Amino acid sequence: MDKDKHIIHMDQDAFFVSVELRKNPDLIGKPVVVGGNSDRGVVTSCSYEARKFGVHAAMPGRMAKQLCPQAIFLRGNMEEYSKASHEITEIIADRVPLFEKASIDEHYIDMTGMDKFFGCMKFASELRQTIIKEMGLPISFGLSVNKTVSKIGTNECKPNGELEIPFPKVRGFLNPLAVHKIPGIGEATFKKLSEMGVRKIQTLAEIPQDLMFKILGQHGLGLWQKANGIDLSPVVPYRERKSIGTQTTFESDSMDISKMKAILSGMVTNLTFDLRSQQKLTACITVTIRYSNFETVTQQARIPYTALDSFLITKAHDLFKKLYTKRMLLRLIGVKLSHLVSGFEQIGLYHTSEVEYDLYQAMDKVRNHYGVESVVKACIVKQPEKDKNGKIIKYNPRKKKSIDENGSGEERKRSRIRTFINTDLGTATKLDG
Repeated sequence: MDKDKHIIHMDQDAFFVSVELRKNPDLIGKPVVVGGNSDRGVVTSCSYEARKFGVHAAMPGRMAKQLCPQAIFLRGNMEEYSKASHEITEIIADRVPLFEKASIDEHYIDMTGMDKFFGCMKFASELRQTIIKEMGLPISFGLSVNKTVSKIGTNECKPNGELEIPFPKVRGFLNPLAVHKIPGIGEATFKKLSEMGVRKIQTLAEIPQDLMFKILGQHGLGLWQKANGIDLSPVVPYRERKSIGTQTTFESDSMDISKMKAILSGMVTNLTFDLRSQQKLTACITVTIRYSNFETVTQQARIPYTALDSFLITKAHDLFKKLYTKRMLLRLIGVKLSHLVSGFEQIGLYHTSEVEYDLYQAMDKVRNHYGVESVVKACIVKQPEKDKNGKIIKYNPRKKKSIDENGSGEERKRSRIRTFINTDLGTATKLDG
């Protein structure tokens, strides 16, 4: 453990609800729930008044209504929450030397060495007050020697609080806390630890390392370190332009608009699958086209944080429509998703529902098992092969080759579902920013 480190963890209090309260002060002091207002909806955020009744995020809306019938349910607006998140990040970026945006509503700040110029606790407190004053939103922070202890400290002083845990007091602070307070302990791990009689962090910290490794593998060693106040993970510098993207150069120039939209749909589908696999959300989409005369133009749009295909595909098509203003052949098309942060899709907000989200999760499981092209949208699937009489040629997966009219062999691709990106028009290039 590096006792000379000074790491601040700042986290908005009930972020989505706080934005709603700022917009409608009449809701202050009342049990407010964002999301979960339909039969299949899920709670995305709730006020502390609602939490007293047992309501919490990720809970089915139906259960939340049973626990707190008097709760005020709001649909929410992800666009407003994203805007507030960007503004808070700008305030922090203007005032600190190094920070990491961990999610839409939390930041880590590395103030190591800055205590020579001013007290880190004083600085953090002043920064917190600045955010509260300029944004009108409550925020809490924990200050300690690493990210784990700081995050636990933040959670312990919420709502609207601040807490410093200096190095000599780390073990004394952690030991009496419930073991589920450690970040990274999910339901399955908590259940296994409970079966072992581990209820407090101190108990976990006293278990031999080799036993933790035997029970939970590498994850067990990581939890043991956190229980002992050890976390060597650095604060990763936040770069607003971090992105992923892909582009396709066509084998022959084309001006087939329907095919271009199919390509864009395929690109976005693959990129969003990558986002969800990495537990990332994007707040900006960029579309690029290159005409046959090599003129290249781009168009981008800031969007609410998301990782879902349907919303981003619609945005990509809108941007392409704005870009393609000349009746000329195209030689390249590309899509980039930027302004990435860690996080999960907020179900029931703005443009998605639990049913749609469940569908994406099911599709992702199939893709993880059988490959990214095993499940795709119908609009990007190549038409099935037909013989000279117009009859569809049936595919036999047991045959590795198909014989054409002249008797020559043509090797089949592994997947029969092929997007235009990988066949007729050219090859796709993946870009990482």
